[in-house]
Amino acid sequence: MDKEKKSLEVEKQKEQENLFKLSLFEQQLRQMHEQIEAVESGIKELNLLSEGLKELVKSGGKEIYAPIGRGIFIKSKILSEELLVDVGNKNLVKKDIPKTQELIKIQIEKLEEIKKEIDANLDSVSKEVERLIHGIN
Repeated sequence: MDKEKKSLEVEKQKEQENLFKLSLFEQQLRQMHEQIEAVESGIKELNLLSEGLKELVKSGGKEIYAPIGRGIFIKSKILSEELLVDVGNKNLVKKDIPKTQELIKIQIEKLEEIKKEIDANLDSVSKEVERLIHGIN
């Protein structure tokens, strides 16, 4: 009888540990999904920026509405295709549109690599969850 009681206690403890692990995995999965959404959003934003630069080339000398922050735009005239680009740590560098588009392309490629890594981690954690669930049943 004493062995049965200990066996039940051990089984109950393992079940609690597995539920705790599942809870942790659930958190990890949620965080990874959020990271994927953020990366996809960044890729989308960079693609829109690249398209905007293509339009900028076409509109040389024309008037446009340029954003100055948080939904506020100002009418301005394009005098040059020279851009000031933040290359990190608030360092601004003059670049032309093609070089800026190349920089954007590189950033998109990096984000796509990050997304692949997160997807691989997501797959790995999902498989761990499956193993744990099948181990419980």
